Amino acid sequence: MAELTTIARPYAQAIFELARGTNELNSWSESLDLMQNIASDESMSAAIENPSLTIAETADLFIHVCGEHIDGSARNVIKLLAENRRLQLLPEIASLYEEMKADAENSIDATVTAAHPVSDEQRDKIAAALKAKLGRDVNVHCEIDESLLGGAIIRAGDTVIDGSLRGKLTKFAHALS
Repeated sequence: MAELTTIARPYAQAIFELARGTNELNSWSESLDLMQNIASDESMSAAIENPSLTIAETADLFIHVCGEHIDGSARNVIKLLAENRRLQLLPEIASLYEEMKADAENSIDATVTAAHPVSDEQRDKIAAALKAKLGRDVNVHCEIDESLLGGAIIRAGDTVIDGSLRGKLTKFAHALS
């Protein structure tokens, strides 16, 4: 995983600098999201790794699947990644790009995994508390995991707050032993 990040980072950085320079951070987010979804598809992944396809054929196939949803700059990125046999890195590149974009916008995405649905009021309170703690705007996304029994786990970047009932029981068990 660390190796993939190391290889993907220069590509993500270059795309980010291009996007920031042309004031197209959001359109590049959309393009990279599309491209990473295509690269993650099983049949496309098999095509990317197919040794019988030339580099140009692989790039052309990928660009064809993207269709009119990407611009010339994104097409050039696909060609570059195909030449360097790095198309499979698109999910990692997209993830790193989003981190750079969030840093530039002074925001962070947080995921709240709860046993039960989180109300809008609870979501707002969590966002406000995280904003105070992290000093950044927080975009809260909620997921449900019934195996938690109760409570929630909050992940925002490197910060993890385990307030789940399962987590509390585990801490209690460790304290007793």
